[in-house]
Amino acid sequence: MGAKQEGAYSVVLFFSTSHALKGEKILCKAGIGCKLIPVPRHLSSDCGVCLRVAREDREATLQFLIDGDVEFEGDHDV
Repeated sequence: MGAKQEGAYSVVLFFSTSHALKGEKILCKAGIGCKLIPVPRHLSSDCGVCLRVAREDREATLQFLIDGDVEFEGDHDV
């Protein structure tokens, strides 16, 4: 497997840090690789952190968050 290319990630923005932490816990339990990172400057958010996931995991990520009743602001490819 090669290294991830630039732009191979999506980020999920949250309304609060507690939602981001809950989302991280749910995704880790589901086996989806994720990382809490600062929100990229070109994106706005009420919360200072977001979750970065591989772009190919984006749809599954959003579904796990919805099923886990985690409120999120939106998602963006970066």
